[in-house]
Amino acid sequence: MDIQALQKELIEYSKEIGIDKIGFASASPFEELKDRLVKQQELGYQSGFEEPDIEKRVNPGLILPKAKSIIAIALAYPSKLKDAPRSTRTERRGLFARASWGQDYHDVLRDRLNKLEAFLIERVPAVKVKSMVDTGELSDRAVAERAGIGWSGKNCSIITPEFGSYVYLGEMITNIPFEPSTPIEDQCGSCTKCIDACPTGAIVQGGQLDSNKCIAFLTQTKGFLADEYREKIGNRLYGCDTCQLVCPKNKGMDFHLHEEMEPDPELVKPLLKPLLTISNKEWKEKFGPMSGSWRGKKPIQRNAILALAHYKDESALPELQTILFKDSRPVIRGTAAWAIGKIGKQESVQTLLVAKEKETDGEVLKEIEKGLKLLNM
Repeated sequence: MDIQALQKELIEYSKEIGIDKIGFASASPFEELKDRLVKQQELGYQSGFEEPDIEKRVNPGLILPKAKSIIAIALAYPSKLKDAPRSTRTERRGLFARASWGQDYHDVLRDRLNKLEAFLIERVPAVKVKSMVDTGELSDRAVAERAGIGWSGKNCSIITPEFGSYVYLGEMITNIPFEPSTPIEDQCGSCTKCIDACPTGAIVQGGQLDSNKCIAFLTQTKGFLADEYREKIGNRLYGCDTCQLVCPKNKGMDFHLHEEMEPDPELVKPLLKPLLTISNKEWKEKFGPMSGSWRGKKPIQRNAILALAHYKDESALPELQTILFKDSRPVIRGTAAWAIGKIGKQESVQTLLVAKEKETDGEVLKEIEKGLKLLNM
């Protein structure tokens, strides 16, 4: 087998199927990453969404026996929304982060990786491969960095010279010893804009993230949001782009290269009030194809309530009152009680007092008290 020729063919084929960047890395263990992951675990900075077994995260050979190399791919996604609908005083809108625009990126990248797999199997029938996107054991960022896709920025994203950090990453472990690509030198320099701009101080220092403070993570949690983050979430329904938006390397970066990634403005910047009462069926039909729907509608509805409180949208009070008295989920009822208080209409005092008499859930009662306190009661 002529590995050099195969690698060249694979690179050419990757362009044909819409892969914007491809790189190759050795499958040797990520020893430096292991030290960082152990430290993150000790500090309690992990989100809980990661693969819990650190050895699997750093040793490709545990995932694919006799692994020789890893193929890393990147697809650029849009950063600017064309024909964005406007938010008005009585028709407020929320926002899904750019990583949730268009079709679920997991599906898009898996499609490209499946095509690469088929290409390799056709030419080397005995080849062994294992592909993954985001939810796999390996760190996409560590693989991409080693494979020369980009450098690991202070904002904890891979930054590419061509597309900035607006790229989705995927990888394929293989038993073919492809020639490694040359890593890209870190170009962040002394810039700390992402660290300074992080709304919650989640970027502890360049390249180190406390996931539990990160708004992108917080928007995906299902319980009550801690008080100190409720106002900082703004109108974000899913994810957070702040550390990317302020990055100088992203200035002017906006790529519309893949039809599947084109956003529907009404879905990525939806009206907030209709989200409060959306049915499961309508939720799945409208938002199901987006990556931001993976945790279900409950976190999005909670975030929509917080966004209405952020705007102090008095027109939403009837819907919030209905939720307070009729929704079966304590997190949604309680968040609505807090939001009613935050909106600050004195007529809402009686609403919360009545709810306090009827409510039996302890956590919801605490939120009602918070709402009353906000109304100076």
